[in-house]
Amino acid sequence: MRHPAITSLIALALIATTGCNVGPKYTRPQVPAPPAFRGADEAVVSSDPTQSIGDRKWSEIFREPELQQYIQQALAANYDLRIAAQKVLEAQSQVKITRAGQFPTLNGGGSGLGAELPDSLSSQIGSPLTAGSLNLSAAWIPDFWGLYRKQTEASRDQLIAQDWARAAVRMSLVSQVATTYFTLRSLDEQIAVAQNTLKARQDSVRLTRTLTDGGRAPLSDLRQAEQLLYTATSAIPALEQQREQQENAMRLLLGQTPGPVTHTDASALAPVPQDLPVGVPSQLLERRPDIQQAEAQLKAANANVGVAKAQFFPQLSISFSAGLGGDSFSNLFDPSGRTIYGIGSLAQPIFAGGKIRGQYELSKQQKEEMILSYQKSILTAFRDVSNALIAVNKQRATREEQQKLVAAAQDATRLARVRYQAGAATYLEVLTNDSTLFSAQLNLINAQQSEAVSLVQLYQALGGGWQ
Repeated sequence: MRHPAITSLIALALIATTGCNVGPKYTRPQVPAPPAFRGADEAVVSSDPTQSIGDRKWSEIFREPELQQYIQQALAANYDLRIAAQKVLEAQSQVKITRAGQFPTLNGGGSGLGAELPDSLSSQIGSPLTAGSLNLSAAWIPDFWGLYRKQTEASRDQLIAQDWARAAVRMSLVSQVATTYFTLRSLDEQIAVAQNTLKARQDSVRLTRTLTDGGRAPLSDLRQAEQLLYTATSAIPALEQQREQQENAMRLLLGQTPGPVTHTDASALAPVPQDLPVGVPSQLLERRPDIQQAEAQLKAANANVGVAKAQFFPQLSISFSAGLGGDSFSNLFDPSGRTIYGIGSLAQPIFAGGKIRGQYELSKQQKEEMILSYQKSILTAFRDVSNALIAVNKQRATREEQQKLVAAAQDATRLARVRYQAGAATYLEVLTNDSTLFSAQLNLINAQQSEAVSLVQLYQALGGGWQ
C-alpha cells in the first residue's frame, strides 16, 4: 500500500477518536436530609451549625498522652490499614492497565540467517548464504464509541472508592484504639475497686471470726462474711482475664504480638464535654468516607453501563506494518527492499445469543443496586449520629445517677456496720448493703466507660478520625 493510502487510514483513525461517548451521564441521587439530627435537642451540643467535631483531628478529641501515642502507633503499623493502602496501589495499577487500551500497540523485531556452506555448494553459489530483515508493526482500535474511555473512567472511580475505603479503615482504627483504651482503664478501675473491697472484707472476716470464737456472734455471721469475701476474690480473676485479653486486642491494633500495654492515665474516664458541635446532617455527605466510597462505586457502575452499551456498536481496528529485508546483511537497509502496508477492518455484532443485551441489562441492574447502597449509606450515617447523640445524653444521665447510688450505698453500708457492731442489726443487713455497694461501684465505672465510648461513637459517626 502506498503512502497516500496509509495517510488516509491514519486520518480516518484521527476522525474516529473524536467520536461520541455512549452511556448515561452521572447525576447524584437525591436523599432528603433532616434539618437536624435526632437527639441533638436532648444532648448538650453547640448551637453553631457550621461547626462539627467531625472536622477536627483526632488529636484534638482524644487528649490523653497514652492514647495519642497508641493511635499514632496504630496508624503506622496496623495491618488492616496497611492492607487497605496496598489495595489503593493495586487499584492505581489497574487504572494504568485499563487506560492502556486507548493507545496503539507497537512491536518491533528482526531476523537474520547466516550459514557456512560446504565447498561443493559454495563453488556453485559463490558466497556464504546470508539473509536478514527488520520489521515494525502497530495495531490500534480507535475508541470511537468511548468503550475504553468508559472502562478507564470506571477504573478510576474504583480507585477513588478504594481510597475512601482506606480512609474508612483509618477512621474505624482510631475509634477501635480509643474504645479499647477506655475499656482497659475501666477494667483497671474495676480491679482496684475489687481489691479495695477484698481488703475490707478480709478485715470483716477476721473481726467476725473473733466475735464468733468469743461467742458474741453466731456462726452464720461468719459464713455470711465469707460469702462477701469470696464474691470479691472470684471477681478479680475474671476482671484480670478481661484486662489481659483487651491488652492483646490493643497489641493487635498496633501490629504487635500479644503482650502488656501501659494504661495509667487517671483522666481517661472523665465526663464528656457538654459543648459538642455536631453540624447539620447534609455535611455528612462530604465528610463520611463510607458515603464517599459508596458514591464512587455508583459512579463506576454508571460508567460500566456505558461500557456495556458501547458493545452494541461496530469496532474499527487498524494495523500497520513496515519492514526492511535483503539477501545479505550488506544491503539490509537498502530502501528498495522495504515493505509497507496497512489494514483496516470494521466489525459489527450481529448475533451473540443475547450476551451483549444481557451484559447491558446486568450493568443497569448493578447501577440500581449501587444507587440503593448509596442511599442506604446516607440513612445509616444519619442513624449513627442520632444514636451517638442519644448515647451521649443518656450515658451522662446514667453516670450521674450511678454516682448518687454509690454515695447512698456507701453511707448505708457504713450505718449497717455500726448497727451490727452495736448489736442493733444482723449481719444479713451488712451483707446486703455491702453487696449493693460493690455492684454500684462497678456499675459506676461501667457507666463512666460507656460515656467515654459514646464520645468515640459520636466522633466516628460524624466522620471524624480519617483526616
